[in-house]
Amino acid sequence: MADFVVPIRPRYGEVDRMGFVYHAHYLVYFELGRTEFMRASGISYAQVEQRGHLLVVSEAQVRFVQPCRYDEQLELAVRVARRGGASVVFAYELRSPDGDLRASGTTRLGCLAPDRRPCRLPDDLISALEAGPAGSPPLVPPSERA
Repeated sequence: MADFVVPIRPRYGEVDRMGFVYHAHYLVYFELGRTEFMRASGISYAQVEQRGHLLVVSEAQVRFVQPCRYDEQLELAVRVARRGGASVVFAYELRSPDGDLRASGTTRLGCLAPDRRPCRLPDDLISALEAGPAGSPPLVPPSERA
């Protein structure tokens, strides 16, 4: 199953005194990847919000393997790991161009209705997530649906 890949190049302001990407920026990279994944799947966060729904991060996990540095060319692979009725879990792998794993993680997003109460994912969002980015195979096989 092919992942959706987003190029990442850490900016100078994202590194700490040791010259490594500051740990909180990895979640920003994950958000960038997730946003581009959804856009490439045919539905953007803005479209979801315009329809009155919100997708909120309810859980985030990052595993740091090797440090990333300023101006290094990286590749962030994004995929849907699981989908429930009211939530979706995205999985991420951040790698160097030669394939060395730098970090991995997941985020769980819950869906909120206009009244800010949990609700089911909208049908058009489910369809987009199941189809995945244009040109990619489906990313949530029926056997993995929660």
